[in-house]
Amino acid sequence: MIEIRRTQPKRLLNPASGYLTGYSHTLNPYAGCGFACSYCYVRKMPVALFRREPWGEWVDVKVGSAELLAGELAKAKRKGPVTIFMSSSTDPYQPLEAKELVTRSLLAAMADEPPDFLFVQTRSPLVTRDIDLLLRLKDRVRISMTVETDMESVRKAFTPSAPPIAARLSALRKLTEAGLRTQAAVSPVLPSSPQFAGTIAAATRRVCVDDFFMGDGSSGRRTEQLGIRTLFEKTGYTEWYDRERYKDIVEALGRHFPPERVKVSQSGFLPDSSDTNVL
Repeated sequence: MIEIRRTQPKRLLNPASGYLTGYSHTLNPYAGCGFACSYCYVRKMPVALFRREPWGEWVDVKVGSAELLAGELAKAKRKGPVTIFMSSSTDPYQPLEAKELVTRSLLAAMADEPPDFLFVQTRSPLVTRDIDLLLRLKDRVRISMTVETDMESVRKAFTPSAPPIAARLSALRKLTEAGLRTQAAVSPVLPSSPQFAGTIAAATRRVCVDDFFMGDGSSGRRTEQLGIRTLFEKTGYTEWYDRERYKDIVEALGRHFPPERVKVSQSGFLPDSSDTNVL
Protein backbone atom coordinates (compact mmCIF):
# COMPACT_ATOMS: atom_id res chain seq x y z
CA MET A 1 0.00 0.00 0.00
CA ILE A 2 1.44 3.36 -1.04
CA GLU A 3 0.94 6.38 1.18
CA ILE A 4 -0.24 9.23 -1.07
CA ARG A 5 -0.06 12.88 -0.07
CA ARG A 6 -1.03 15.96 -2.05
CA THR A 7 1.34 18.88 -1.77
CA GLN A 8 1.34 22.41 -3.15
CA PRO A 9 4.90 23.10 -4.36
CA LYS A 10 6.34 26.59 -4.12
CA ARG A 11 8.45 25.95 -7.19
CA LEU A 12 8.99 23.22 -9.73
CA LEU A 13 12.05 24.26 -11.72
CA ASN A 14 15.18 23.66 -9.66
CA PRO A 15 18.72 24.58 -10.71
CA ALA A 16 20.52 21.55 -12.11
CA SER A 17 23.81 20.54 -10.54
CA GLY A 18 26.29 17.68 -10.27
CA TYR A 19 25.68 14.92 -12.79
CA LEU A 20 23.14 17.13 -14.58
CA THR A 21 25.18 20.34 -14.71
CA GLY A 22 24.61 20.48 -18.48
CA TYR A 23 20.98 21.46 -17.85
CA SER A 24 19.61 24.70 -16.51
CA HIS A 25 16.86 22.99 -14.48
CA THR A 26 15.46 19.72 -13.19
CA LEU A 27 11.73 19.05 -12.95
CA ASN A 28 10.08 16.40 -10.76
CA PRO A 29 6.27 16.01 -11.06
CA TYR A 30 6.23 13.81 -7.95
CA ALA A 31 8.28 13.17 -4.85
CA GLY A 32 8.80 9.48 -4.22
CA CYS A 33 8.37 6.69 -6.74
CA GLY A 34 6.12 3.65 -6.79
CA PHE A 35 8.55 1.62 -8.91
CA ALA A 36 10.80 1.23 -5.84
CA CYS A 37 13.81 -0.05 -7.81
CA SER A 38 16.26 -1.82 -5.52
CA TYR A 39 19.28 0.08 -6.80
CA CYS A 40 17.77 3.59 -6.98
CA TYR A 41 20.34 6.11 -5.76
CA VAL A 42 17.54 8.35 -4.48
CA ARG A 43 17.12 5.91 -1.60
CA LYS A 44 20.27 7.46 -0.11
CA MET A 45 19.30 11.09 -0.75
CA PRO A 46 17.65 13.41 1.80
CA VAL A 47 14.26 13.26 0.05
CA ALA A 48 14.10 9.57 0.98
CA LEU A 49 16.17 9.42 4.15
CA PHE A 50 14.03 11.97 6.00
CA ARG A 51 10.76 10.11 5.48
CA ARG A 52 9.27 7.61 7.92
CA GLU A 53 7.99 5.30 5.18
CA PRO A 54 10.43 3.17 3.17
CA TRP A 55 11.27 4.25 -0.37
CA GLY A 56 8.62 2.99 -2.76
CA GLU A 57 5.85 3.12 -0.16
CA TRP A 58 5.05 6.83 -0.40
CA VAL A 59 4.43 9.36 -3.16
CA ASP A 60 3.71 13.07 -2.95
CA VAL A 61 1.52 14.37 -5.80
CA LYS A 62 2.37 17.96 -6.67
CA VAL A 63 -1.00 19.61 -7.30
CA GLY A 64 -1.41 22.82 -9.30
CA SER A 65 1.83 22.08 -11.10
CA ALA A 66 0.87 23.14 -14.63
CA GLU A 67 -0.09 26.68 -13.67
CA LEU A 68 3.02 27.09 -11.54
CA LEU A 69 5.30 25.77 -14.28
CA ALA A 70 3.83 28.09 -16.91
CA GLY A 71 4.82 31.11 -14.86
CA GLU A 72 8.25 29.72 -13.99
CA LEU A 73 9.00 28.90 -17.61
CA ALA A 74 8.16 32.38 -18.86
CA LYS A 75 10.33 33.92 -16.16
CA ALA A 76 13.25 31.54 -16.70
CA LYS A 77 13.26 32.03 -20.47
CA ARG A 78 13.77 35.76 -19.99
CA LYS A 79 17.07 34.98 -18.28
CA GLY A 80 18.52 32.65 -20.93
CA PRO A 81 18.19 29.17 -22.49
CA VAL A 82 16.04 26.75 -20.51
CA THR A 83 17.02 23.09 -20.68
CA ILE A 84 15.12 20.68 -18.44
CA PHE A 85 15.79 17.16 -17.16
CA MET A 86 12.55 15.39 -16.17
CA SER A 87 13.04 13.72 -13.77
CA SER A 88 16.06 13.53 -11.49
CA SER A 89 14.56 11.87 -8.40
CA THR A 90 11.34 10.19 -9.52
CA ASP A 91 9.85 8.58 -12.61
CA PRO A 92 7.46 11.03 -14.29
CA TYR A 93 5.41 8.07 -15.55
CA GLN A 94 5.22 6.01 -12.37
CA PRO A 95 1.90 4.16 -11.83
CA LEU A 96 0.07 7.08 -10.17
CA GLU A 97 0.53 9.20 -13.30
CA ALA A 98 -2.09 7.11 -15.09
CA LYS A 99 -4.83 8.77 -13.03
CA GLU A 100 -3.15 11.88 -11.58
CA LEU A 101 -1.96 13.28 -14.97
CA VAL A 102 0.56 15.64 -13.37
CA THR A 103 3.24 14.88 -15.96
CA ARG A 104 0.77 15.26 -18.80
CA SER A 105 -0.29 18.66 -17.48
CA LEU A 106 3.35 19.74 -17.30
CA LEU A 107 3.95 18.64 -20.89
CA ALA A 108 0.91 20.64 -21.97
CA ALA A 109 2.33 23.71 -20.24
CA MET A 110 5.68 23.17 -21.95
CA ALA A 111 4.02 22.68 -25.32
CA ASP A 112 2.46 26.13 -24.91
CA GLU A 113 5.67 27.71 -23.54
CA PRO A 114 8.45 25.49 -24.96
CA PRO A 115 11.81 25.18 -23.21
CA ASP A 116 14.87 25.06 -25.42
CA PHE A 117 15.25 21.36 -24.66
CA LEU A 118 13.49 18.74 -22.54
CA PHE A 119 14.91 15.34 -21.63
CA VAL A 120 12.31 12.84 -20.40
CA GLN A 121 13.73 9.90 -18.42
CA THR A 122 11.36 7.02 -17.65
CA ARG A 123 10.99 3.25 -17.57
CA SER A 124 7.27 3.27 -18.20
CA PRO A 125 5.36 2.49 -21.42
CA LEU A 126 2.77 5.02 -20.19
CA VAL A 127 4.87 7.71 -21.88
CA THR A 128 3.31 6.72 -25.22
CA ARG A 129 -0.01 8.11 -23.98
CA ASP A 130 1.48 11.58 -24.39
CA ILE A 131 2.83 11.25 -27.93
CA ASP A 132 0.47 14.04 -29.01
CA LEU A 133 2.11 16.52 -26.62
CA LEU A 134 5.62 15.22 -27.21
CA LEU A 135 5.13 15.77 -30.94
CA ARG A 136 4.25 19.40 -30.25
CA LEU A 137 7.70 19.73 -28.70
CA LYS A 138 9.21 17.47 -31.41
CA ASP A 139 12.88 18.49 -31.92
CA ARG A 140 13.02 20.07 -28.48
CA VAL A 141 12.54 16.77 -26.65
CA ARG A 142 14.34 13.45 -26.26
CA ILE A 143 12.71 10.49 -24.51
CA SER A 144 15.05 8.09 -22.75
CA MET A 145 13.64 4.68 -21.84
CA THR A 146 15.47 2.65 -19.20
CA VAL A 147 16.14 -0.88 -20.46
CA GLU A 148 18.80 -2.34 -18.16
CA THR A 149 18.43 -5.94 -19.36
CA ASP A 150 16.51 -8.10 -21.79
CA MET A 151 15.96 -10.87 -19.24
CA GLU A 152 12.67 -10.86 -17.34
CA SER A 153 14.13 -13.01 -14.56
CA VAL A 154 16.71 -10.30 -13.91
CA ARG A 155 14.11 -7.54 -14.08
CA LYS A 156 11.96 -9.37 -11.51
CA ALA A 157 14.92 -9.83 -9.18
CA PHE A 158 16.14 -6.24 -9.25
CA THR A 159 13.02 -4.19 -10.07
CA PRO A 160 9.93 -6.34 -9.45
CA SER A 161 7.54 -3.37 -9.49
CA ALA A 162 8.85 -1.94 -12.77
CA PRO A 163 7.15 -2.55 -16.13
CA PRO A 164 8.10 -5.66 -18.13
CA ILE A 165 11.01 -5.29 -20.55
CA ALA A 166 8.97 -6.24 -23.63
CA ALA A 167 6.46 -3.47 -22.91
CA ARG A 168 9.25 -0.89 -22.58
CA LEU A 169 10.86 -1.95 -25.85
CA SER A 170 7.50 -1.81 -27.61
CA ALA A 171 6.91 1.70 -26.27
CA LEU A 172 10.39 2.79 -27.32
CA ARG A 173 9.78 1.54 -30.86
CA LYS A 174 6.44 3.35 -30.97
CA LEU A 175 8.03 6.64 -29.89
CA THR A 176 10.83 6.26 -32.43
CA GLU A 177 8.42 5.40 -35.24
CA ALA A 178 6.37 8.49 -34.36
CA GLY A 179 9.39 10.57 -35.32
CA LEU A 180 10.49 11.51 -31.81
CA ARG A 181 14.09 11.55 -30.62
CA THR A 182 14.62 8.57 -28.36
CA GLN A 183 17.29 6.52 -26.68
CA ALA A 184 17.56 3.39 -24.62
CA ALA A 185 19.26 3.84 -21.27
CA VAL A 186 21.12 0.67 -20.26
CA SER A 187 21.35 2.19 -16.83
CA PRO A 188 22.49 0.57 -14.68
CA VAL A 189 24.11 -2.37 -16.46
CA LEU A 190 22.38 -5.57 -15.33
CA PRO A 191 22.95 -9.14 -16.56
CA SER A 192 21.69 -9.56 -20.12
CA SER A 193 21.75 -12.04 -22.98
CA PRO A 194 24.05 -12.04 -26.03
CA GLN A 195 21.10 -10.77 -28.09
CA PHE A 196 20.62 -7.65 -25.98
CA ALA A 197 22.44 -5.18 -28.26
CA GLY A 198 20.47 -6.26 -31.31
CA THR A 199 17.21 -6.00 -29.42
CA ILE A 200 18.02 -2.43 -28.40
CA ALA A 201 18.99 -1.51 -31.97
CA ALA A 202 15.57 -2.65 -33.21
CA ALA A 203 13.84 -0.09 -30.97
CA THR A 204 15.90 3.12 -31.17
CA ARG A 205 18.77 4.81 -32.94
CA ARG A 206 20.71 5.90 -29.86
CA VAL A 207 21.76 4.29 -26.59
CA CYS A 208 23.43 5.28 -23.33
CA VAL A 209 25.30 2.84 -21.10
CA ASP A 210 25.81 3.61 -17.43
CA ASP A 211 26.55 1.57 -14.33
CA PHE A 212 26.46 1.83 -10.56
CA PHE A 213 30.04 3.03 -10.32
CA MET A 214 29.74 5.90 -12.78
CA GLY A 215 26.10 6.79 -12.35
CA ASP A 216 25.08 6.70 -8.68
CA GLY A 217 26.75 10.03 -7.93
CA SER A 218 29.24 8.57 -5.45
CA SER A 219 31.49 6.26 -7.49
CA GLY A 220 29.46 3.26 -6.38
CA ARG A 221 29.40 3.97 -2.63
CA ARG A 222 25.63 4.55 -2.50
CA THR A 223 25.07 1.27 -4.32
CA GLU A 224 27.30 -0.58 -1.87
CA GLN A 225 25.26 0.84 1.01
CA LEU A 226 22.07 -0.46 -0.59
CA GLY A 227 23.46 -4.00 -0.62
CA ILE A 228 23.12 -4.44 -4.37
CA ARG A 229 26.22 -6.60 -4.52
CA THR A 230 24.30 -9.20 -2.49
CA LEU A 231 21.53 -9.26 -5.11
CA PHE A 232 24.08 -10.08 -7.80
CA GLU A 233 25.46 -12.87 -5.63
CA LYS A 234 22.01 -14.32 -4.83
CA THR A 235 21.02 -14.37 -8.49
CA GLY A 236 24.28 -16.03 -9.55
CA TYR A 237 25.62 -13.04 -11.49
CA THR A 238 28.49 -11.96 -9.26
CA GLU A 239 30.78 -11.43 -12.25
CA TRP A 240 28.45 -8.70 -13.53
CA TYR A 241 29.08 -6.51 -10.48
CA ASP A 242 32.30 -5.17 -11.94
CA ARG A 243 33.58 -1.71 -12.86
CA GLU A 244 34.72 -2.94 -16.27
CA ARG A 245 31.62 -4.92 -17.28
CA TYR A 246 29.94 -1.96 -19.00
CA LYS A 247 32.69 -2.07 -21.66
CA ASP A 248 31.38 -5.43 -22.87
CA ILE A 249 27.94 -3.87 -23.43
CA VAL A 250 29.45 -0.86 -25.21
CA GLU A 251 31.46 -3.16 -27.46
CA ALA A 252 28.39 -5.24 -28.33
CA LEU A 253 26.33 -2.14 -29.07
CA GLY A 254 29.13 -0.86 -31.29
CA ARG A 255 28.32 -3.66 -33.70
CA HIS A 256 24.81 -2.26 -34.17
CA PHE A 257 25.17 1.51 -33.75
CA PRO A 258 27.54 4.14 -35.19
CA PRO A 259 30.09 5.20 -32.52
CA GLU A 260 28.54 8.64 -32.08
CA ARG A 261 25.22 7.05 -31.09
CA VAL A 262 26.61 4.95 -28.24
CA LYS A 263 26.98 7.24 -25.24
CA VAL A 264 28.59 6.38 -21.92
CA SER A 265 27.38 7.60 -18.54
CA GLN A 266 26.87 11.37 -18.14
CA SER A 267 27.29 12.19 -21.83
CA GLY A 268 24.23 10.11 -22.65
CA PHE A 269 21.96 12.13 -20.41
CA LEU A 270 23.10 15.60 -21.43
CA PRO A 271 22.08 17.64 -24.49
CA ASP A 272 24.51 17.22 -27.38
CA SER A 273 25.11 18.65 -30.85
CA SER A 274 22.20 16.69 -32.31
CA ASP A 275 19.81 18.51 -30.01
CA THR A 276 19.85 21.55 -32.25
CA ASN A 277 17.57 23.75 -30.21
CA VAL A 278 20.09 23.80 -27.35
CA LEU A 279 23.17 24.94 -29.22
